[in-house]
Amino acid sequence: MFKNLFFLSFVFVFAAAAFAQNKSVYTDLAADKCKTTDVDKGMPGNYSGKCAGVGGYDLEVYLDDERNSIGVVLPSKKTVGLDFWNYFGNFSALGEKAEWLVKDEKPVALIVRLNVSDRGDEKPPTSYLIVSKISATGACVTDVVKPGKSQNAQAQRLADKASNKPCKKIQ
Repeated sequence: MFKNLFFLSFVFVFAAAAFAQNKSVYTDLAADKCKTTDVDKGMPGNYSGKCAGVGGYDLEVYLDDERNSIGVVLPSKKTVGLDFWNYFGNFSALGEKAEWLVKDEKPVALIVRLNVSDRGDEKPPTSYLIVSKISATGACVTDVVKPGKSQNAQAQRLADKASNKPCKKIQ
């Protein structure tokens, strides 16, 4: 009897933990996969596009003077800018995909790759992962993950906890 009870407790704990985990859903950020919403023909390098999201949320992609950022379009249709250019002033390019962490069919966090070029340097860009929390009323950057061997896993761990973290201060 005790063994059966112990076994059932063990199964219940692990089932609850598995059930509570966020699920990753990937969407495209590439310009050819998003709908162009604005192009400034007088200023090369300026573009805005709307990309499909999940759970009633979408993303707006911004390119301004060869610097990229993203805005989260809430179900209310309000757009909240994540202002990546406030964290990096150098030229930048977004990765091809956005990773949404979803709980109960609603996004709770977002991970986006941002490739940042060093000024006047011929080295390859530095690839950061930007972690943001998302709620029904807003969104903000919580963490910037530097390159490293476990960068993806670290970003996912931070994203799992993002909803309880404060917004990252602009440097």
